Amino acid sequence: MITSDRIVKQEITPDIIDVDVPKRGMPVTIITGFLGSGKTTLLNHILQNQQDLKVAVLVNEFGDINIDSQLLVSVDENMMELSNGCICCTINDGLVDAVYSVLEKGDRIDYMIVETTGVADPLPIALTFLGTELQHLTRLDSILTVVDSEAFTSDHFNSDAAYAQIMYGDIIILNKTDLVPEEKLQELETYINTNKTKARILRSHLGVVPLQLILDIEIDQSAIAATKESSQEADHHEHGDHAHHDHDHDHVHEHIHDANCQHDHHDHDHHHSNHLENDGFISISFQSDRAFDLDKFQNFLDKQLPIDVFRAKGILCFANIDSRYVFQLSGKRYELKTDDRGKSLNNQLVIIGRNLHREELLSKLTDCLV
Repeated sequence: MITSDRIVKQEITPDIIDVDVPKRGMPVTIITGFLGSGKTTLLNHILQNQQDLKVAVLVNEFGDINIDSQLLVSVDENMMELSNGCICCTINDGLVDAVYSVLEKGDRIDYMIVETTGVADPLPIALTFLGTELQHLTRLDSILTVVDSEAFTSDHFNSDAAYAQIMYGDIIILNKTDLVPEEKLQELETYINTNKTKARILRSHLGVVPLQLILDIEIDQSAIAATKESSQEADHHEHGDHAHHDHDHDHVHEHIHDANCQHDHHDHDHHHSNHLENDGFISISFQSDRAFDLDKFQNFLDKQLPIDVFRAKGILCFANIDSRYVFQLSGKRYELKTDDRGKSLNNQLVIIGRNLHREELLSKLTDCLV
């Protein structure tokens, strides 16, 4: 049994809700939130407990290895069917193209959920649904912002993206409420309400919230829509009139394409959006068909992992242990949970943080292999 003083045990009690989704353009929910806040946990809760809905899930990653989609389902292609009949699609070539690839499948799709990367500004993603031809095919229902109640502070790691996630969130979900006292939760709610007028706040443990409170709620998106004009005007002055996109995509799509395409890590510095430049986050990916030595890996986590690592996640295997494990690290907490899906035993790990020395980290990880 793998143990750590910082391992978090998770138990989910299903809360199955029958959600009646009217057909007024495919409703779209955007799930956003800072690194390690619990976006994938919330998404899994929705997928496990929705009833009679076929959902298309678009998963965005900041890094070379798509770990999140593997945590949702075993993914071998950019798109495949989930066990409950839903579809999971990896955003590789731009958000609009990913949406079209789902719509063109011809299958019945009732709902679409977009899970953003933890360092994404949700505004350009929302504007893609409001300002491109997608506005005639979809209906942006709401932006859900997941907040790590334990890790969140007023400066939230000095991140422009984290601030934007709060400001543009229609519903703020305070997650991991079991890890903090009531006083901290009240402080968070006061901070959010001070910075965002009439914020709608829900509390959550393990991403469990009543689905009728977050799906098909038809939040008024007029404020975001109004922001579209100023955003496009700023782009016009910054880029001039030379930009051109297929299908009449506007400058909002250009912003989205840059922010959401996956690139080789050598290209990240050239293609990430402005908020990544401001926030300074980088992603380091590690893969090996050799197993980790468990003691060496735990020593790496406890004594060698840089303080500027905000998030890490992966699928790991260890020497002399038949199972493979889902690894999650958020802040100072980490967990290893058995993954019994019977896939090949190899290591895939993504580390996200600031001021990280890529070669030094990769060397330390290599030293943990047997």
